[in-house]
Order: sequence, then structure tokens, then C-alpha cells
Amino acid sequence: MKRLALLAVVLTSACATTPPTNVHQPMSARPVARLEPVSGNGAIYQAGYSRPLFEDRRARYVGDTITIKISESTTASAANANKLDKSNSQKASVSTLSGLPGKGLLGLNLGATSSTAFSGKGSAANNNVFNGNITVTVIDVMPNGNLLVSGEKQLAIGEEQEFIRISGVINPSFVDFSNTVESSKVADARIEYKSAGQISEGQVMGWMARFFLNVLPF
Repeated sequence: MKRLALLAVVLTSACATTPPTNVHQPMSARPVARLEPVSGNGAIYQAGYSRPLFEDRRARYVGDTITIKISESTTASAANANKLDKSNSQKASVSTLSGLPGKGLLGLNLGATSSTAFSGKGSAANNNVFNGNITVTVIDVMPNGNLLVSGEKQLAIGEEQEFIRISGVINPSFVDFSNTVESSKVADARIEYKSAGQISEGQVMGWMARFFLNVLPF
């Protein structure tokens, strides 16, 4: 039974197609009624659904949507080199023994040498470009008026599924009149572009290979 349970867990994890995410949850939120509308009074004006005459359509409540222009370009590089050389040489000899036992040690020569050498080099380079637009939902309004937003876009192309996710905190003053904000003005931004399918699975090391890589001492 234990073997069957373990096999079921492995198969379940292998069949999972949605990659994990680090963006703020939930991905979306339903709008909350601000005022209870008065029903049955026959009036055209309903307070629960009204907006001030000069109010724009920028997002400000939970459930409102806002478009984020993703324009991210990052370049980073690092390089280092280490080199260490160390050598030791020791010699000892017995030339004379006067009035002491151990005549057999006369003419004995001892010598020892040791050397240590270490060299290491490392380099890393990262260059990422991410452009696009995505509309997200306000999932929380903070006491200072900032908006916590989160959203996801899924694209199915053949057998491959693409996931674009973004979340973060937006200052309403950065939102333009078209209800759009740039990703560079999103605080605590978490932007993800992941995929699920045969191509993405081919880029991941198998679970057994990862197991032996972690436990083998060499």
C-alpha cells in the first residue's frame, strides 16, 4: 500500500501542468457593493451605481481593472577568479652521535615536501527583455489608497501553455487617464513568464537524476 501511495504521489506531481507562482493571491477579486441600491422607487438615479459627474474611469476600488504596460529590460554580469599556491620543504639528517645509543641512525637523511595548488574561475551573465500588456484586477485597497493588483494571462499554443502573471502595488497618482500604468512604476512587482508542456518538461532534470545529484557525495 505504501508503494502504491508513493507511486500515486509521483504520478500526480508529474501530471500537474500549472507551474507554481509567487505573485500575490488571489489572482482576481469580485467587486464589493459600495452602497445598497434603493429598489422600487422608480427613480433613474440609483446611489449604489452612480459615479460623480467629473470622476474619471481610473481604477480605485476592489474589483476594478487596470492595464499594466510591461517593459522590462535587465542586464547583469559578474566574474571572479581565485588562485592559491602553497609549498613546503623540510629536511633532517643525523650526522654524529657521541656517547648516545642508536649508532644505526648515523648517516640517516629525512626529507619531506608538500605542495598545494588551487585555482577557480566563475562567471555569470543575465540578459532579459520582457514587453507586453496585461490587464489586472485590484484585489485590495490599502489604507493610504495604494492598490494591490494581481492578474494572469494564459495562452495555449498547440500542446504548450504559456502563463503570464504579474502583481504589485500601484500608486493611483501614477495611473494615466487611459487607466494604464507602466511596470516600472509598480512597487513590489512580481512578473512571471512560465510555460507548461512537452517543451518545458524537456528542459527540467528528471526527479531521479535530481535525487542522486543531491545525495551523491562526489
